[in-house]
Amino acid sequence: MSERFYFRQLLAGRDFAVGDALATSMRNFTYALGDLETGEALLVDPAYRPSELLDLVDADGMRLVGVVATHYHPDHIGGTLMGEQHVAGVAELLALVEVPVHVQEGEAEWVKERTGVGDDALVIHHDGDQLDVGAVSLTLLHTPGHTPGSQCVLVEGRLLSGDTLFIDGCGRTDFPGGDATEMYKTLSERLSQVSDETVLFPGHLYAAESSMAMGEVRARNYVLAPKSQGEWLAMFGS
Repeated sequence: MSERFYFRQLLAGRDFAVGDALATSMRNFTYALGDLETGEALLVDPAYRPSELLDLVDADGMRLVGVVATHYHPDHIGGTLMGEQHVAGVAELLALVEVPVHVQEGEAEWVKERTGVGDDALVIHHDGDQLDVGAVSLTLLHTPGHTPGSQCVLVEGRLLSGDTLFIDGCGRTDFPGGDATEMYKTLSERLSQVSDETVLFPGHLYAAESSMAMGEVRARNYVLAPKSQGEWLAMFGS
């Protein structure tokens, strides 16, 4: 499918939301992907200026048919950040275009609470579900730890990991819904099915590189070094 696969990695503060101090400091990635032949596209974690993201997709000759939320945090899908600043996201996007928001079952209530979207806007998924965009197939992996319903997207040799796994480090587990034991299981077991050749595309630019093959990440990332749950929790569980 590579010849018809549409894919863009968009950095907040550089590729969209230029001049937004919060977006620039948070260094979030939004991903646009889809089928070039059918013109159908998804946005993964649209936040800050969703209208600009919609314009970018449209300028590429693509039509937005859905959103994937990796998890409920406002810097990924909108809402009130740290009880203070409102971040635009899926609610504002849905006011412009009516598309479904794809979430894991364990994340649905959190997404509704933080964004204000209703049940009718959400499509509930479970681990391993396949989501098709034209002829492009995505696999949605339930990867709890950072939040109860965090999910990664496996598509065309790429893993879009949200805040589950970064090139260096992983998502924090001390926010509401976080669970250090589940994060260890995600990193050591749930993501073990992802090949070394798969390229990791994280939810933030927290390293010099914006993507990296999983084999290199496994060799480099310190959170993947512990050999047991006890060792991992002793190092990262607080």
